[in-house]
Amino acid sequence: MIDHVFYPNLKHEYPVIVKGKGIYLWDTDGKKYVDACSGALVSNIGHGVEEIRDAIFNQLKEVEFAHRFKFTNKPLQELAAKIVQMTPEGLNWVSFVSGGSEATESAMKLAREYFIEKGKPTKYKVISRWQSYHGNSLGALSMSGNPGRRKRYAPLLVDFPHVSPAYCYRCPYDKHQDTCSLECALEIEKTILKEGPENVAAVILEPVVGSSLGAAVPKDGYMQKVREICDTYDVLFIADEVMTGVGRTGENFAVDHWNVSPDIITLAKGLSGGYVPLGAMVVKDFIHETFKNGSGKFAHGFTYGGNPVAAAAGVAVLNYVEKHDLINNSKVMGKYLMEKLQELKEKYEFIGDVRGLGLMTGVEFVKDKETKQPFEDSKAITDKVVNTALDKGLMLYAAGSCADGTKGDAVMIAPPLTVTKEEIDMIITLFEDVINTVIR
Repeated sequence: MIDHVFYPNLKHEYPVIVKGKGIYLWDTDGKKYVDACSGALVSNIGHGVEEIRDAIFNQLKEVEFAHRFKFTNKPLQELAAKIVQMTPEGLNWVSFVSGGSEATESAMKLAREYFIEKGKPTKYKVISRWQSYHGNSLGALSMSGNPGRRKRYAPLLVDFPHVSPAYCYRCPYDKHQDTCSLECALEIEKTILKEGPENVAAVILEPVVGSSLGAAVPKDGYMQKVREICDTYDVLFIADEVMTGVGRTGENFAVDHWNVSPDIITLAKGLSGGYVPLGAMVVKDFIHETFKNGSGKFAHGFTYGGNPVAAAAGVAVLNYVEKHDLINNSKVMGKYLMEKLQELKEKYEFIGDVRGLGLMTGVEFVKDKETKQPFEDSKAITDKVVNTALDKGLMLYAAGSCADGTKGDAVMIAPPLTVTKEEIDMIITLFEDVINTVIR
């Protein structure tokens, strides 16, 4: 059969996956893969969970689609209630979409419309950080700070302001984490003042940065400072938890590590565990009340937002997470995984940093550990590590160009939240073999 699929890499041969169970996948040749990155940090509860399949099938027997402008449905209401139970206080209203890019795009547009409702129509700019990623739609990409992803589409993007990331391993201010004064957070305040508070609608950030920085975690106090700055200048704080939400970092949401309550949370990926396309935007009471007491309308949405089959899958996934205490397992197994990665860091000179929270970890490779000098681009270390791992039956997630947006090599290890100690040991053994094969 001629394959008519337009693949992202037309010079690459893709194995055909035919089966998944737990942390494993199998292709048509019978080759077994260890999914050490949950696909794209999506398959949080593992593959082949029968409860989710049954929930989808049972909903299909009832109704498969109900247009969001005309109807609501029970699975949607149930899922919204379950999400609200998990979010920080005050985030009580959920708008549904089909994925992460749609969720962040929705948050951007909501911030704009909120200030129109408030009689402040000049507030439209969204401040984000360099080496961030908020999605592939043009609005989401405008907010993103990943130079490689932005380059081809630059003429089509909105010129939103960007600030330095909270990247302690390579501090943009050349400070040490123990003695810095949160200069990277204060840069957000300076940028708001430079752009004019009357023009800035929101600040968006990933609490733990995904593939653009390989699970970089901010210093304690950073998130609280951003919350304080947003409050001072009447700016909405958007937490992009598309990758970190629903237990990935060992808490319900990554912001819970710092007891911070954003105004908007975006989520996707783990919300449906990869079983269906599903995302959401959760907003605080005051935002909902502003619309309700104003025009009564948020003029935005997508056709499949609120799909009852997707909602039923989401309910089943959250029930499964709760039933099996997977968020706590993420915390416990995440600590064990980090211990094992730290051992590798001590053992190998080419591992410059390991970082992360829960089962969201990153490993950065360097040519010189003392100076943190990255490998030359021509070495293509990240690609070689990921591809060699796949050849050996191990799935890793690429996090290249992490050093400055154009250089640097890293991968993420983020297995399903169901992972066991024995499975982590196996992942580490395979990973050590891979990095020895590529870099030694």
